[in-house]
Amino acid sequence: MTDRVIPIVDGRRVRAIPPGRPRAAGRVADTRGRELRDLRISVTDHCNFRCTYCMPREVFGPGYQFLPRAQVLTFEEIERMARIFRDHGIEKIRLTGGEPLLRRNLERLVERLARLDVDLALTTNGTLLARKAQTLASAGLRRVTVSLDAIDDATFRRMNDVDFPVAAVLEGIDAAEDAGLAPVKVNMVVKRGVNDEQVVPMARHFRGTRKIVRFIEFMDVGASNGWRMDDVVPSLEIVRRIDVELPLESIDPQYPGEVAERWRYADGAGEIGVISSVTQAFCSTCTRARLSTEGMLYTCLFAGSGYDLRALLRGGHSDATISEAIERIWSVRADRYSEIRTAETAKRRKIEMSYIGG
Repeated sequence: MTDRVIPIVDGRRVRAIPPGRPRAAGRVADTRGRELRDLRISVTDHCNFRCTYCMPREVFGPGYQFLPRAQVLTFEEIERMARIFRDHGIEKIRLTGGEPLLRRNLERLVERLARLDVDLALTTNGTLLARKAQTLASAGLRRVTVSLDAIDDATFRRMNDVDFPVAAVLEGIDAAEDAGLAPVKVNMVVKRGVNDEQVVPMARHFRGTRKIVRFIEFMDVGASNGWRMDDVVPSLEIVRRIDVELPLESIDPQYPGEVAERWRYADGAGEIGVISSVTQAFCSTCTRARLSTEGMLYTCLFAGSGYDLRALLRGGHSDATISEAIERIWSVRADRYSEIRTAETAKRRKIEMSYIGG
């Protein structure tokens, strides 16, 4: 009996196991020994912000064509995919977008995924969090990360490009903490000449609270944000700026492969993190897979193409067949984009951040 062949995008194909020869799922490692442990699921490609480093208005304007509803994975399909991934050792699932809280009835998906007994988290811009935090927590969400690129209102309104106020995001952050979605992490993408003067004020604002600010180097995700190396503020510079006013000391990671490098205030008033995917690549410990809104599997944030798992979901294939496809895809993974980044590679076509999530 010949193997069935699973079609994958860009002419790549993954051969599935023949019928009648089931294989037990389990942990799978790629060509560099990196095990699959984390899954990020984009639930929508829509967002109500137009941040210049992610969804610049000149590209994502009124005429932009978002995915038709029929192409978007249903909650049932997402749950099925998550369950198959969990059987390969997935320990963490993070819901992303676009802006995930724009997906109607998202708490129903959260309730489904919470049954899988994984660390279930969500990344949001916080605009809808104040009225949805408690519902999400009751459904089984454990943690949230909120994107906030400035504590100064004028700077923040300019960056989100829809005139949304800082105060409303801060209200959402407090609501998340009150709902038990703690510790709340606050992500700030730092771009030189745009909001880098906000680094110390952000640290100062959240110091002494249970919120953890993470400063992220501006990355060349996608092809529409006009990335230049000159716009990157290295994480070492960020730490030095904060340390001058608020002395810091390095602390150990909480687990292998943790993305953020952790620093705590010397007086014990909390901690911050820095994510250095440009200047201090952490490709060697990356354990994250990404499932896009319409079911494409991406093995790197900077990928140019993915693998069509929706075709398997809707093509009548068994869980075992889909599981085998995932195993084969991951086992040949060799991604290390941030280790080989140059001005030329930055010009390559890459999937947009708003489509795949962070």
